[in-house]
Amino acid sequence: MTQQQFVSLDDFEKYAAQNLDRNALDYYRSGAQDMLTLGENQRAFDRIVVRPRILRDVSHVDTSTTVLGHPVSSPICIAPTAMQRMAHPEGECATARAATRKQTCMVLSSWSTTSVEDVAAAAAAKATTSAEAPSPKWLQLYIYKDREATKKLIERAQDSGYSAIALTVDTPFLGRRLADIRNKFRLPPHLTMANFADQAKAQVSSSGESQSAAENSSGLATYVASQIDPTLNWAHVQWVKSVSRVPVLVKGVLTAEDAELAVQAGVDGIIVSNHGGRQMDTAPATIDALEEVCCAVRGRVEVYLDGGVRRGTDVLKALALGARAVFLGRPVLWALNYNGEDGVVEMLDMINEEFRLAMALAGCATVSDIKREHVRMPGQPRL
Repeated sequence: MTQQQFVSLDDFEKYAAQNLDRNALDYYRSGAQDMLTLGENQRAFDRIVVRPRILRDVSHVDTSTTVLGHPVSSPICIAPTAMQRMAHPEGECATARAATRKQTCMVLSSWSTTSVEDVAAAAAAKATTSAEAPSPKWLQLYIYKDREATKKLIERAQDSGYSAIALTVDTPFLGRRLADIRNKFRLPPHLTMANFADQAKAQVSSSGESQSAAENSSGLATYVASQIDPTLNWAHVQWVKSVSRVPVLVKGVLTAEDAELAVQAGVDGIIVSNHGGRQMDTAPATIDALEEVCCAVRGRVEVYLDGGVRRGTDVLKALALGARAVFLGRPVLWALNYNGEDGVVEMLDMINEEFRLAMALAGCATVSDIKREHVRMPGQPRL
């Protein structure tokens, strides 16, 4: 393919907008209802001011850190995004290889179009050929009405080397995504939810729907209504912990109250997330919710953030407000569509270099140097 000069993460999105088919593009880029939260995820970062410190020796900047005790090259990790083979034929395997090359954490979606075993094998093969240490892999989990199928997926992930379970807790039902309704979103027939052998769990299509339902809904909304357990509550978190041999995080926390309940439930980490603006429209931007959650947690577990991160300065701001690391979702899909594994590596290189520069210009030589004093929130009094 003809290589293009990309200078920001937005360039990858512009490329994908011209090259993905409408069914996939709208599924990936759309949010819930009027997409206000989707837009706020990025705009909220712009309202935060960086307070750079000067005359610090930043001749050597070290971006390395850890997530749940596992070393990573930087606090920029890969969020779970579903059905990646709609973006590129190698899908999740290409993303896993890129994560290994960049020595960062990848979270695999339960709704992957490649099985947990095949993604783990792709990452392991890349680690062998590139002489890199294996990088951490986590599994994002939905709780199905079929509890045994959920348990088996957890067990398969653990047996394949996934070192944590990130339980999504904001999706008892799917948010109303207008683009998917208009497009009558369906997973292309050559693809399946590869983690499930049962056709009802593996297919996202109109089969089995009434004609009126098929004409007026997203296939994924119908899938969630038929398969995902809407009784989801804190007892389910305890159940996941009881059947898991690895740490369990909850993904989708936006308030201090739920952060406290999560800690009381014994979770090992919290991901501040609004599902990329795809569930409750007018919910807060994740960066606006982050400090509230971190203050409630008081360092008892690690807190992470996804949603709206597009610049190295965004990463700096999130860490200053208490995040251990951030997770990128849509930018990975756009880069994957552009050039597969190499596209994802190029995108990660770009934002990591932006982050390194942001650290230096803020007077931070290491990640631990990034403090609350480095940012001023909207309405916060000037010091």
